[in-house]
Amino acid sequence: MTTTALYPLAGARLPVPVTATQGTLALALLPRREPPSPAGDGRTGATVVAIDRRQRAVVEEWARRFAQAAVEIVGGDRPASQLLRWTAPSVYDDLRRRALLVARAGGHQPGLARVQPVRPRVVSVRTCFVRPDAVEAAIHLRYGERSRAVAARFERIDQRWICTALDFS
Repeated sequence: MTTTALYPLAGARLPVPVTATQGTLALALLPRREPPSPAGDGRTGATVVAIDRRQRAVVEEWARRFAQAAVEIVGGDRPASQLLRWTAPSVYDDLRRRALLVARAGGHQPGLARVQPVRPRVVSVRTCFVRPDAVEAAIHLRYGERSRAVAARFERIDQRWICTALDFS
């Protein structure tokens, strides 16, 4: 007796049913048919605070200037000490570390003179007030033809905005 007689489906691939989630990542492959839950459903971080447009514009402009200075520090064009007053210690240490790494790779001292061949430019800043005294910002940077995103969190401490988190993507 041949193998195909014993196993009539040998070599044939049987269809595999598709379920709502597959694999170890549990990706939902079927479309969601109901609208998302409203913001007040008990999830943390799901609500934002309404802020006056003038105050939002002031904070966005401040975040724009901060981001411009931060990328110039990382690139070696400015000393990190220029943002000491407006950063949490962990953010300041990270800026200094990044500036030293870039300077070491480029063979120069950070913050002494203009060293970047293309000056980074802040293209846009989008803010979200999570509390009246805390704002998160998404910042779009442009280095010549290349783009980069920066996420930041600013908190109002002692009557001034302090950067408490800064993440370069």
